[in-house]
Amino acid sequence: MVKLAAKCILAGDPTVGKTALAQLFRSDGAHFQKNYTLTTGVDLVVKTVPVPDTGDSVELFIFDSAGKELFSEMLDKLWESPNVLCLVYDVTNEQSFTNCSKWLEKARSQIPGTTLPGVLVGNKTDLAGRRVVDVAQAQAWALGQGLECFETSVEMENYEAPFHYLAKQFHHLYREKLEVFQALV
Repeated sequence: MVKLAAKCILAGDPTVGKTALAQLFRSDGAHFQKNYTLTTGVDLVVKTVPVPDTGDSVELFIFDSAGKELFSEMLDKLWESPNVLCLVYDVTNEQSFTNCSKWLEKARSQIPGTTLPGVLVGNKTDLAGRRVVDVAQAQAWALGQGLECFETSVEMENYEAPFHYLAKQFHHLYREKLEVFQALV
């Protein structure tokens, strides 16, 4: 039984629901924050995720970062050496989706030459009548960037799936590196 630790960067524009997603995940769906407060800097959420069919687990250290440019210099140090990435956009806000390219570039610049497993999460699917970002468009972009695509609503469903996927991907990378190491010995 192995317990791994992974640094997860949670990135996206302000008000896309990053903090609500992290808080809901941490509380297993019990805590949904109805009042919005701007994240200034970074909040840390820690949760252990069991890896199916292994007995192993990954402790995710989720760095919920501010989406405002105002805080971007502060984030540089906190974003160093991420292991996994969770990009979040609001399905009712085209600009938040477009800006995912910028957030992805910023995260990948922290570990040049290294693969950064990641997910793209379209949030606020409960606001279906206001949707402007088509799921096929998001899936195509994510696939082109090597990301897995999820949609969620922090009020309804699927909020844990992106984090479980990231833990599984991180565990897979660990197993690959372990096999390479064992082949050398």
